Amino acid sequence: MQVKTPVTIRRKFHEVIYEADTFAGKLFDIVLLFLIIISIAAVMFESVASIKAKYGFELMVIEWIITIFFTFEYIGRILSVGKPLKYIFSFYGIIDLLATLPAYIDLIFPGLHFLLSLRALRLLRVFRILKLGHFVGAGNSLIEALKKSKDKIAVFLFAVVVMCIILGTIMYMVEGPESGFTSIPVSVYWTIVTLTTVGFGDITPQTPLGQFISVIIMILGYGIIAVPTGLVTAQFMSKKEEEQSDNNTQSCPNCAAEHHRNDAVYCYHCGSLLNE
Repeated sequence: MQVKTPVTIRRKFHEVIYEADTFAGKLFDIVLLFLIIISIAAVMFESVASIKAKYGFELMVIEWIITIFFTFEYIGRILSVGKPLKYIFSFYGIIDLLATLPAYIDLIFPGLHFLLSLRALRLLRVFRILKLGHFVGAGNSLIEALKKSKDKIAVFLFAVVVMCIILGTIMYMVEGPESGFTSIPVSVYWTIVTLTTVGFGDITPQTPLGQFISVIIMILGYGIIAVPTGLVTAQFMSKKEEEQSDNNTQSCPNCAAEHHRNDAVYCYHCGSLLNE
């Protein structure tokens, strides 16, 4: 009979905790997702005074059971990877820590219970569970398009700010304090609100000329909203969509590196053998 070594056991734990390509890994993440939703619902219900007065103890018990589960899960993630610091300081590692600490902080500093809602950040794991790799790939392409368009967008936003200052000054001179435009900063505020088509309605032009200018600003607002979208879209479409080969949840059991090729056997980062 083959005896499982600690390394083999650690690899099995790693496959269940970190990856969602196996039945056990997917089941673990789905259970974890449901616990996250239950925990968030408990925190939300506890903020309702009538519900807290009637079910406060039950909600507290639920929250602590889930918190203890998350604590063991976090420790398990650290122990099942060859380089624990790699996970601890990774994006998901920081999220997991932020999602676990608030309950313990609340014991030391009562009144900060609202921090428990940080557990909602763990819902980002839905991308792993549902294997929406193509969405992640599209997201990375969008981020790259934003980076390449940042100079054009910066120049455009600067031009918009200058235009808001000019139009705000004109509205201040046309309407004046008697119409609510008590100063140039207030007039610039109104211009920005109108230009972005928000329209709070706290300040409204009273004169025909002011109303005419406001109509021009509203029309400009639609064009201004479309410009940055067009810049990013043009940059996004200029780059041919590459086929995403890292649409699995394979994670290196040694260094926790992700986004491996579907046919990868060894980690591209440290060369360690990947899970089967």
